[in-house]
Amino acid sequence: MAHFVIMGCGRVGVSLAHTLDESGHTVAIIDQDDRAFRRLRGSFGGRRVTGVGFDRDTLKQADIEKAYAFAAVSSGDNSNILATRVARETFHVPHVVARIYDPGRAEIYQRLGIPTVAAVRWSADQVLRRILPEQSINGDFRETSGRLILGELALDDAWLGRSLRDIEAAGGVRIAYLTRFGEGILPSEETSYQQGDILHAMMKTTATDEIARVLAKGPQEEAE
Repeated sequence: MAHFVIMGCGRVGVSLAHTLDESGHTVAIIDQDDRAFRRLRGSFGGRRVTGVGFDRDTLKQADIEKAYAFAAVSSGDNSNILATRVARETFHVPHVVARIYDPGRAEIYQRLGIPTVAAVRWSADQVLRRILPEQSINGDFRETSGRLILGELALDDAWLGRSLRDIEAAGGVRIAYLTRFGEGILPSEETSYQQGDILHAMMKTTATDEIARVLAKGPQEEAE
């Protein structure tokens, strides 16, 4: 089981906290207003931390140093991005995601290497799919026989700059499209994997675990 830190105890933060807690993970949820914690169920077993989500001492109270993932889902874009940067750059949390209300800022945040989900297409499920360890490949579509699935790929940073053809060959997948700066792009033969890209690929349903294992390693590691 993993430890998760959530900033923002609104409707979405509460949904994330309950789901993760019920799945057996440890959870700490941060909010500036301790009255927000009233939204949590009495059975919630996680930690409630009152404070500013981008304050280092507050994050330490939430055990950010052992966090597998951090989700900033408060009502403020700037606060969410700042907190996510602190979690990643100061505490080196491996998986982060920030909720934003202004899709026009997506390109800036993507260039900072921060996965974001705009409010217009946002849901708690989308955040869970980016931070839960058991959901490294997320199914968006299955063809009628159930043998093929279209899903997002989770890649090690060592793949950055590599051709999508190299990724296809290593994983045994076919990349259908990629999302870059919030926009869908059809790849060409020259397209390479860039920071912030989300790759969507068709693959065999029975091979998703092996594909996740292969792409979680860098290309050199896999070749050794």
